[in-house]
Amino acid sequence: MKFGKVTNPELLNLKLPKDHIDTAAVLKKVTVNSNLNISVGCAKWNKQDLKNFYPKGTKDELKYYASQFNSIELNATFYRIFPAEQYQKWYDKTPEDFKFYPKITNEVSHLNRLNNNVYPILDRYLQATSTLKEKLGTIFLQLHTNFDTKEWEKVVQFEKYWPKEFKLAIEFRHPDWFANKTIAQELYYLLQENNIANTIVDTAGRRDLLHMRLTNNEAFVRFVGANHKSDYDRLEEWTTRLENWKEKGLKNIHFFVHQNMELESPLLSASFIASLNKKVDSNLKIPKTLLDNRLTLF
Repeated sequence: MKFGKVTNPELLNLKLPKDHIDTAAVLKKVTVNSNLNISVGCAKWNKQDLKNFYPKGTKDELKYYASQFNSIELNATFYRIFPAEQYQKWYDKTPEDFKFYPKITNEVSHLNRLNNNVYPILDRYLQATSTLKEKLGTIFLQLHTNFDTKEWEKVVQFEKYWPKEFKLAIEFRHPDWFANKTIAQELYYLLQENNIANTIVDTAGRRDLLHMRLTNNEAFVRFVGANHKSDYDRLEEWTTRLENWKEKGLKNIHFFVHQNMELESPLLSASFIASLNKKVDSNLKIPKTLLDNRLTLF
């Protein structure tokens, strides 16, 4: 992922902004006695990208990946609609508690930009994706960077059509969705009333999109590291913020780690999980990586 890439991250203020004023109110609406649900993973599992992760001789990358992580942000589904048979193979290779968080095909989000042609495509996509059954986590829609507020009615129509049995998160990448307070409030209200997660993207070069506004009881976070030692400080700050949100009622943490150049995402994830376990009293497995040598990688 090169979205928000910068050359010198050390020159930027990469601290998390304060919560949006309405986030705490959203988190108060929590189901009594519901358990904390945490998914942490990378965006892909192929050996070419995830360096220093797979033991020598690993033949089945997904099977090994799923032995170390409890989830995957499934970016491959953005580029094509896989047949149900492929989803079934992925389902069969992973443990019973593993979750997939697939991205909606770009035929919907980018090529047709949520116009009226997308709905048969979306039906076909969902029919195949549903093969994951109970291993299917939140599906997310990533809109084009130039998809702006003039296309508001398309978002409304998409929400009306979306089958409510599938959990949905939407990522808005144009700054106009957040720059105008009136428009932003209308957007937040639409998402909140329909139990749609407002995807949070933390990337060094696009702090204008770091809204910190939850619209349901799900923190769906896409973290993009800058291939710099500051990535660890940023992740540590995230564990503190998630701890705070948990105290306010957060029950669903879905956190996926990328880098501008995918070199050490498993390493960053392992560091994040170790810290998160302490902060929120969870017991997620810490992936086997070069964690103790992380500072020598930058």
